[in-house]
Amino acid sequence: MGSLAAFGRLTAAGWSLARNDALLPRELEDLYPPSVRALSGALRVFASRQARDGRPGERLARSLERLGPVAIKLGQLLSTRADIFGAEFADDLSRLKDKLPPFPTEIARREVELALGRPIESLFASFGEPVAAASLAQAHEAVLLDGRKVAVKVLRPGIAHRVAQDAEVLALAARLVERVSEPARRLEPQALAATVIRATELELDLRLEAAGGDELGEVMAKDGYMTAPKVIWDGVGKKVLTQEWAKGAPLSDPASLELEGLDRRALADKLLRAFLSQALDHGVFHADLHEGNLFVAAPAEITAVDFGIVGRLAPAERRYLAEILWGFLERDYEKIAQTHFEAGYVPRTHSVHAFAQALRAVGEPLFGRTASDVSMGRVLTQLFEITALFDMRLQPQLVLLQKTMMTVEGVARRLDPDHDIWKAADPVVRRWMLRELGPQAQVKRFVSEGIEALRALHRLIENPPQATATAVVVEDRPSRMAWFAIGAAVAGAAFLLGVWVL
Repeated sequence: MGSLAAFGRLTAAGWSLARNDALLPRELEDLYPPSVRALSGALRVFASRQARDGRPGERLARSLERLGPVAIKLGQLLSTRADIFGAEFADDLSRLKDKLPPFPTEIARREVELALGRPIESLFASFGEPVAAASLAQAHEAVLLDGRKVAVKVLRPGIAHRVAQDAEVLALAARLVERVSEPARRLEPQALAATVIRATELELDLRLEAAGGDELGEVMAKDGYMTAPKVIWDGVGKKVLTQEWAKGAPLSDPASLELEGLDRRALADKLLRAFLSQALDHGVFHADLHEGNLFVAAPAEITAVDFGIVGRLAPAERRYLAEILWGFLERDYEKIAQTHFEAGYVPRTHSVHAFAQALRAVGEPLFGRTASDVSMGRVLTQLFEITALFDMRLQPQLVLLQKTMMTVEGVARRLDPDHDIWKAADPVVRRWMLRELGPQAQVKRFVSEGIEALRALHRLIENPPQATATAVVVEDRPSRMAWFAIGAAVAGAAFLLGVWVL
């Protein structure tokens, strides 16, 4: 699809939003400046009769559903933040998680057979109707020949072409925003769009999702906060993924929160700790943790599904994240500020102390208050203003992390309106800090560096720098003895220090 076609689809998307009064909704008219208020009124002339009667969330959900999978992903994110946009708005968008119109089971059966290269009866004793349908795929209940109940995920036919079209539209929109809006440039619209597009493209190969689910299943088993259904590799293909049936009730069903014996506070804590332990301890995390991908069982068991988006953090990014969280836990705003500067998140032209002061203005009002007493809308507005004041730009490598943190916090607040995010995060962050930055970790790092130094010395001794022949003859033996002495001293010091601390 060329740029002209992409522009046409972008225009059509704007028209669809306007027709549903979802572009500049009338409910927010009091917040608009005069010029925008006038534009909102003009656009409302073109709104349909249905749009004039519906709620904002209903109108936006209809528009996003028609706009395609990338737009639906945005709606899923918004639906997790009832604390920002309101419970009614979030509920109206929640159907985008797993209640979209399914495609016929006959087509799904044909897609399974094509993807696996075998008759469906050779693997499944039964293959039922769809139980959930999302933007890219739908899930069917099935039973293996050995009697195990499984879920079979099947990609929507033609979805790759639709995603490619959406990707061009999103890329075009990002270029236009970057060109016409100077304040938006620090949010790196093009880099953000590229990250979203790449993540969505990877979701189109269910073999990669199977591998991600298998890897995260191993990670989750080490921590115990969350589980993942076992992958049935015989039932995996590019457009098909088979996993054991998830235990519990889908969190997207409001009735799941009324299960007998359910500990909602413990569930909220486990969800946050599961995400943090994955990101900090292992550097890999489930990056799509909305209610449609979570199942719960009493008293506080969580099972995650849909591993199409997997986030990864390099060791340095994990350390920055841990130090920032630890700084907030300890209310050490100077440390938080220094970490931001060290990571390159804030240009060094600014003052560390001034940035720490700004962080204090955000952090202090949050401590000692429950989630229900904190307006995340106001917090996010304040953060946005501060990031602008200190020229902070969006970090593309952290987009999935930030998006998942927003989603997880939103779901945790829905599970427990009085959820204390800092109390829940404390044991995971504290464990990481003690393990990675405590005295034992420093000794291990010192020993490791000492061993590496010995290796470098050995290589230098085996292949000394070439000088004059006379110098080599005269200096060879003494220099080797000196290097060995230095190496022995380093190794001995490392060993003694290690014994003393450990």
